[in-house]
Amino acid sequence: MFGDYVYEKSSAPYSKKVLLVDNDDLYQQVDYTSAFSAHGFEIVVYEDDLKFRINYQEKLYSNDAKLVVLAHTDSYIPYDMHRRLRAYEVSLQHLFPKLNPEELKGKTETDFDLLCNVYSTNFDDLRSRQATAQFLRMKVYAKANVQWYLQQKLSELMSRVVEAKNYKDWFAIAEEKSRLDLLAIQSEIELDTTEINGIFQNYALEQFGKLSSSIDKDTPVLVSKAMDYMHEHSEKFVIIVMDGMSEFDWRIFSTSFDGIKYEQAAAFAMIPSTTSISRQCLLSNKYPSQLVEPWKQSKEKTEFIDCAKKLGYTDAQIGYERGYDASFGSFVRCGAVIINDVDDMVHAQTQGRIGMYHDIKLLTGQKKLSNMVRRFLADGFDVYISADHGNTACVGLGRIMGSGVEVETKSHKMVVLKDFADKESLIQKYGLIEYPKYYLPKEYDYLICNVGESLDVKGEAVMTHGGMSLDEVVVPFIKIKAVQNNG
Repeated sequence: MFGDYVYEKSSAPYSKKVLLVDNDDLYQQVDYTSAFSAHGFEIVVYEDDLKFRINYQEKLYSNDAKLVVLAHTDSYIPYDMHRRLRAYEVSLQHLFPKLNPEELKGKTETDFDLLCNVYSTNFDDLRSRQATAQFLRMKVYAKANVQWYLQQKLSELMSRVVEAKNYKDWFAIAEEKSRLDLLAIQSEIELDTTEINGIFQNYALEQFGKLSSSIDKDTPVLVSKAMDYMHEHSEKFVIIVMDGMSEFDWRIFSTSFDGIKYEQAAAFAMIPSTTSISRQCLLSNKYPSQLVEPWKQSKEKTEFIDCAKKLGYTDAQIGYERGYDASFGSFVRCGAVIINDVDDMVHAQTQGRIGMYHDIKLLTGQKKLSNMVRRFLADGFDVYISADHGNTACVGLGRIMGSGVEVETKSHKMVVLKDFADKESLIQKYGLIEYPKYYLPKEYDYLICNVGESLDVKGEAVMTHGGMSLDEVVVPFIKIKAVQNNG
């Protein structure tokens, strides 16, 4: 919406060559350039005359190529280039002349989307900070405006969900879903996004077994390839495993990361999305079928150390700790820190998603995670933050007693069976789904609850994990480079 607003204000609707003068680098704060890309423009961040001519001279003089050049007022752009570009100043003052630009600084893309929906209804001069703040509070963040916005964005997201074909599509969908879910909770608005979880579940049943062959420069794709990925991209790193942290939870945690430069990607947890399976896979470079103890966590540290040694690290270069006070000596090059707070909140939760929001917000305010990250960065570590699984809201179907292999987990979303004669009766009674055993030990059968259901006390509302919904399976994969933060 904000992107469309900038697009319409600029010369792009009637010119194929556009110069956007963005002195505040607003494009880095708010992704408005995607609206130009959607109309066929190639986006170029201008560095200097020589580089531009080498890479884009031909396109600049082409009658067909559509080009958007991002630059500053003081950028030297030669006359012959300048005369072919239609210039437009992208600044808060220029875009919203009736509001105070200082009051608008630091706002998010969501804030600007909401603003664009109501700005045209204002005819008053609100250029004082107080007047702008009141306009934001009374009009921009009004419940009716937020509700309209959420419905619009959910409709757009559902169109993307129906068309989703690959893991990259689902990573982007998970990120957008978490944004809408969080805004709805913050605004006390009901927003039902559960249909997305169901459609993703169908994707997982059909495609999850093919993901091991995927290679991506931005993400390990599966958590079981995370150690390889980090080893290849960092000489000295720490992986912080936030047990149970979903995309929704990370959105809250990230608000305490002011001043920390990071890249956000995503990865798939293992299915079933339990700690014993997925966290061990994340730390070992193994698939569940390769783990020594897939149903228990007693071998986790050993699995991590063995993996690190296979990657070439010595005992002195390997560190494994728990808790926010973790630190490593100067010899350590490969470290892991386990944080259980989020998972503990999930299994103690009585207020559903809104309860998770308030609990994570309180924890975020303590800045334990961000302060630990800053400490590791200061010690020269690249820091990665990820999770073994996310979490989701469910209603209990009733407990299954005395059936299945004992799995060390607090979640009740799945049953592992071995030589069990009456599997079909369990499937029919509880509406369970038989999972295709992707990457899992083949001597067992795996039954997983449908979206929104768990094998907890009948009728009980819980937050849990272990299934194959989008909220449980797609987890954040955050990359923070020491060199970018220690300048």
